[in-house]
Amino acid sequence: MRRFGLAIVLAAVAALAGCSNVAYVAQALQGHLDLLQRSRPVEDWLADPATPPALHARLELAQRLRAFAVAELKLPDNRSYKRYAELDRKAVVWNVVAAPELSLKLQTWCWPVMGCVGYRGYFQRDGADALAAELKAEGREVWVYGVPAYSTLGWSEWLGGDPLLSTFIGWSEGELARLVFHELAHQVAYAQDDTPFNESFATAVERLGVRRWLDQRADAAVRAEYERSDARRRAFRALIGETREALRTLYASDADDATKRARKAELMAAMRARHAALKAGEWAGYAGYDAWFDNANNAALGVQAAYDEWVPAFERLFEAEGADFKRFYAEVARLAALPKAERRAALAAAAATGVDE
Repeated sequence: MRRFGLAIVLAAVAALAGCSNVAYVAQALQGHLDLLQRSRPVEDWLADPATPPALHARLELAQRLRAFAVAELKLPDNRSYKRYAELDRKAVVWNVVAAPELSLKLQTWCWPVMGCVGYRGYFQRDGADALAAELKAEGREVWVYGVPAYSTLGWSEWLGGDPLLSTFIGWSEGELARLVFHELAHQVAYAQDDTPFNESFATAVERLGVRRWLDQRADAAVRAEYERSDARRRAFRALIGETREALRTLYASDADDATKRARKAELMAAMRARHAALKAGEWAGYAGYDAWFDNANNAALGVQAAYDEWVPAFERLFEAEGADFKRFYAEVARLAALPKAERRAALAAAAATGVDE
């Protein structure tokens, strides 16, 4: 499982707008500028004899993926992913999400121009942990997670675009393709104050794009590896989706809080038991989701919904536009410009057509 954040660009916008949260804005801007200063053109890395062969191969692959995204998926042809930066950490940003004890509704932070989002990002883990401690002291359930990449929505073009990073360059071919396609999709359309719309759209593009990449450019071994990881991902999403819906129904019920707490504990225990069964069975011991289930709470379940909620609607919208990416993006941009209620209604109508795969 992975997570991608847009939080840092929000901080930059807030700084330009005179946001009073000076310390947060300062760490955001300083962190992003440090990232850009560490990066240099991919062509320089490829020409440098000191570049390790494994990194050389991954950078070449990333450039092929980027070219494919432009030519086949009609994603932006700009300066993003033409530079690479080595970082001294496993995540570029740590995001903090929080939710009440008996609700899946994420706490939001709002910014000028960009609207509200259900997470807050920090370039240093200690900053994220400090905020998490404050939120826990207020009685909220909190999750802190590392983000391997984030998008500046194309606004950093004049600074060289979004760079490739050591936090994800070593991923398998299929997973690297997912990331590149997802992050470039964020530069196509953005709906203010609607994280589920933005993330579901990018997730739909990544899925559509990876299918084409695997069919057209990948060998049998890469396809087989991706199918294994994607099967686990689908099972993970199905499991937590069922748990999330059961909790949503529970929290909205007329039961008293004590009953809700007891039933919540049962649902969470059942979810973890089903994960253990998957791990012992068809996943053949795969431990990649262990940390998520060990720390699962309302916040973790709530943020996952943003990446899944409208994906079927966007996939059906793509088919309705004749599987033409340019027409699809134009329609998505039109929806992004609508009032939120109208946008949600249009997506719901799209989701109601056809049958899930």
